[in-house]
Amino acid sequence: MDTAGLVREFIQVAALAGARLRESDIQVEVLRAPHQPPSRLPAGRMAVYVFTYGSSVLKVGKAGPNSGARYTSQHYNPNSARSNLAASLGKAGGAIGASGLAPDAAGSWIRENTDRVNFLLGIECGVPILKLLEAFLQCKLQPRFEGFASQR
Repeated sequence: MDTAGLVREFIQVAALAGARLRESDIQVEVLRAPHQPPSRLPAGRMAVYVFTYGSSVLKVGKAGPNSGARYTSQHYNPNSARSNLAASLGKAGGAIGASGLAPDAAGSWIRENTDRVNFLLGIECGVPILKLLEAFLQCKLQPRFEGFASQR
């Protein structure tokens, strides 16, 4: 994944929306498989994160400044939220060759097999920019497991 290119393209998109961002306003953190989930959302930050498996983008999500659990743990536990990567893999993991994952094994599978890229923004950028970055990456990367099946 060309993270630098994605950041440059997003800055152009944000400019069309009237936001002035610089490349330095978006910090990119790449966690290669096997990876440890972040222990916390950095203070004063918001994030859009991307899970990939090989060349497949699995999930793009966001965490606002008060969504620490969404950022650190919910995607690794199928019972933690209504929509998360672990639950999606349990239901449709066969689409990527991960069929038959027991619910308690999904989190370990994600940590062992996926890369995670975190795009971190300062809270001064505002939640509308966070949402725009998430939507941009969802459109650009076309993740396999996005939202609820009824929304696809």
